[in-house]
Amino acid sequence: MKAAVFHGVEEPLQIEDVEEPTAEEDQIIVETEACGICRSDWHAWKGDWSWIGVMPTDGLVFGHEPAGTVVEVGDNVERFREGDQVTVPFNLSDGTCHHCRNGRGNICEQVVPLGFLKMAPGAFAERFPVRKADHNAIKLPENVDPVDVAALGCRFATAFHGLAHRVDINPGDWVAVHGLGGVGLSAVHIAEALGANVIGIDIIDEKLDKAEELGADETLNANDVKDVPQAVKQFTESSRGVDISVDALGVAETCQNSVNSLGKGGQHLQIGLTTSEEGGNVSLPVDNIVMDERDFKGSFGMPPNQYQEIFRMMDRGKIDPGKIVTETVSLEEVPDVIESMGDYDTVGIPVCNEF
Repeated sequence: MKAAVFHGVEEPLQIEDVEEPTAEEDQIIVETEACGICRSDWHAWKGDWSWIGVMPTDGLVFGHEPAGTVVEVGDNVERFREGDQVTVPFNLSDGTCHHCRNGRGNICEQVVPLGFLKMAPGAFAERFPVRKADHNAIKLPENVDPVDVAALGCRFATAFHGLAHRVDINPGDWVAVHGLGGVGLSAVHIAEALGANVIGIDIIDEKLDKAEELGADETLNANDVKDVPQAVKQFTESSRGVDISVDALGVAETCQNSVNSLGKGGQHLQIGLTTSEEGGNVSLPVDNIVMDERDFKGSFGMPPNQYQEIFRMMDRGKIDPGKIVTETVSLEEVPDVIESMGDYDTVGIPVCNEF
């Protein structure tokens, strides 16, 4: 079968014939119908994240935002049959640890990231396996376009979990989103659906325009102001600062701007992971965080048991992940799309849907 294969840091991915997967007893094999192309793929391709154990090796197949159809079922799998349409979280859990048993499988003690380690080959391929399928795989509602849900495995689900479960968001709250890539635009759309007043911040006007389409009440080009946090605060009553601020990029500047945009008692939500420049560490105004009682929280994917919340909101027309998809490409185009993400001008979510 065809797949996009990694052969070294910053070496172009190669479209090659690789061995077909076969289902182990707890696995399903999924025929890929769509897979989002994520900045996390670019980070791994660049060699980032060795400090958190992500070190792609020669022959790895990337791709961690899939939707597709089950074509083979392992002997011990009970919940799935051939022909089921599914999506899969990128952070595959084992279903047995303390966190899994308490509904937090996304932070499983034995988490295996799809498409980042050889033991969980990804979905930039015609087919891919899913470990512990009864626990990890998620059936899609009927009549859902796979392209529309291709980003649920990572960007949209991470933003949803962060805003719906990790922070305390109330209708009328001010929410600032720093960085309007795929996960940032997802956060804008979700925050608006949850009743917040949303401010989108970026340096590219096209992304700001897209944020407005997705529900942002205000937008700010960070290149146009000297002090981003102060400019953000100006949108709020008495310039008090926002209630929730999201760093959806993961560089030091956006993380610091996000924390400094908060008012007293505000909540910072970290979605973006850092680059090699930060190496996982960012300097923060700790004394202000303490004295203002600000919270700092992270969001890492979403537990499989929470996906039904997204599907219910989709069914009621409150959210539409497909609105963030801006481009569909073939498998042969995936290497160029990943490489181009270094320019930081990708608008929305590109999806591979031709295998």
